[in-house]
Amino acid sequence: MADETVRKQNKKYGQELLHDPLLNKGTAFTDRERNEWGLHGLLPPRVTTIEDQVMRAMENYRAKPNDLEKYIFLDGLHDRNETLYYRLIIDHMEEMMPIVYTPTVGKACQEFGHLYRRGRGMFFSALDRGNIARFLRNWPADDVRVIVVTDGERILGLGDLGANGMGIPVGKLSLYSACAGIDPAKTLPITLDVGTNNRELLDDPLYLGIRRNRLRGDAYDDLVEEFVQAATARWPRVLIQFEDFANINSFRLLEKYRHRICAFNDDIQGTAAVALAGLYSALRITGGRLIDQRLLFLGAGGAGIGIGELIVSAMQVEGLSEDEARKRCWFVDSKGVVVKGRSDLQAHKLAFAHDMEPVSDFMTAIRELKPTGIIGVSGMPGSFNRETVQEMSRLNQRPMVFALSNPTSKAECTAEDAYRWSAGKAVFASGSPFAPVELEGKTLVPGQGNNAYIFPGLGLGVVVSQARHVTDEMFAAAARTLAFEVAESDLAMGRIYPSLARIREVSLEIAAAVARVAYDQGLAEAPEPEDIPARVREEMFEPVYKRLAL
Repeated sequence: MADETVRKQNKKYGQELLHDPLLNKGTAFTDRERNEWGLHGLLPPRVTTIEDQVMRAMENYRAKPNDLEKYIFLDGLHDRNETLYYRLIIDHMEEMMPIVYTPTVGKACQEFGHLYRRGRGMFFSALDRGNIARFLRNWPADDVRVIVVTDGERILGLGDLGANGMGIPVGKLSLYSACAGIDPAKTLPITLDVGTNNRELLDDPLYLGIRRNRLRGDAYDDLVEEFVQAATARWPRVLIQFEDFANINSFRLLEKYRHRICAFNDDIQGTAAVALAGLYSALRITGGRLIDQRLLFLGAGGAGIGIGELIVSAMQVEGLSEDEARKRCWFVDSKGVVVKGRSDLQAHKLAFAHDMEPVSDFMTAIRELKPTGIIGVSGMPGSFNRETVQEMSRLNQRPMVFALSNPTSKAECTAEDAYRWSAGKAVFASGSPFAPVELEGKTLVPGQGNNAYIFPGLGLGVVVSQARHVTDEMFAAAARTLAFEVAESDLAMGRIYPSLARIREVSLEIAAAVARVAYDQGLAEAPEPEDIPARVREEMFEPVYKRLAL
């Protein structure tokens, strides 16, 4: 449906038009539009351009005293004028990504009930059983293509934030639109409020979620099932992204729904793809093949196991058997190395339990296993200490050190520590941003293994192809494409991911690769276009003002 037709059908007028963030242009409404839509007298007389508005917004944004205030400013702009909001982010991607998403979004989630101003997205609580389909009809859009849903139990590395976790789906969908051009009118953030075990929140008079401990067992599964059935019934072509579910549920839900509907878990699969892309890029610096690496993970939750599984698949493509590939990936959890002799292993860890005498600490594991790379997904700040990095540097000419835990406060080590402790030898990546490091006259630029490199482009490829399912092959294709987009000039600075300033063009390439897989696997409902990249580009939302038609 054309933009003008949507606006005609809405029939909004005057103040009502100014209060619709999808239609509002503020001072950029033309004289003709002000005449036609009853806006004269409601705005200052001068008609400005979107460039003028960006200049004003940036002046106000940069005047804010801290990152949380900047987040609040952008959130308010999002509520008033979505076109300007996305224009601002796209034009200043590297500056605003840490505000719109990690690390600042973590603080915003912690303060959600205290910062709340205006509703965005939908909440369904454990008290809504039997009514979700009816309540979903309250959402005005008839063509939702992407839903990000959380139950708030494992928000970044911050733990159980209950209904406060809504900041994550909102932030993720902002990145879908800013990074890959998914039309924001076709996205929907959802929180399933099943309670919280966070006593601090339950005692907070401004907490906005239901005041009860978390729902578990069949009652929990039934609520999720009701939501999935209701969402896919109303929007049969919707992609559902499960976000920040705890390990107790994340693996189960992924396996339950991934072959039934179009769904994925970004913490498990998106993190895996961005980490695999980082390994491919790092190997362009260190030399060698993926199948020759021995990787040691600190953390064996959804992110770690997801990375391991995708690496195993990639190694199999390069010629290893599944068993040989799994023996290249080792995990350390809170009780030590994951080995077959342990009786306390959760189901998702069993495939990576190897024959070895029990080892209780990470440092000993490094000395015994002699990994070429360490990957931190533990949420334990400082766990990659000086001794760890120096031992990795003794074992390897160019050790790979990936401190992927979010937000920044949870990173296993900082970029500066990794570079200085390794005398500049480490190939470093992190989940949250770190500033460049000056070392012995050279500037080293750390790579940020941000999932935003993967999930927006993947989602766009799914939307364009109307894929029925999201497959491992799609994530592998996304990882290879992302690695290919890293230039030699990036690698020379130590950066193993492309600049965030290029993320829209990178997302376009990833979307085309994902759509290609959907067509090759027979999963696409949309007719295959002659030129897939051109079709992807055609689909991408651009934040520009369009004339309102009567």
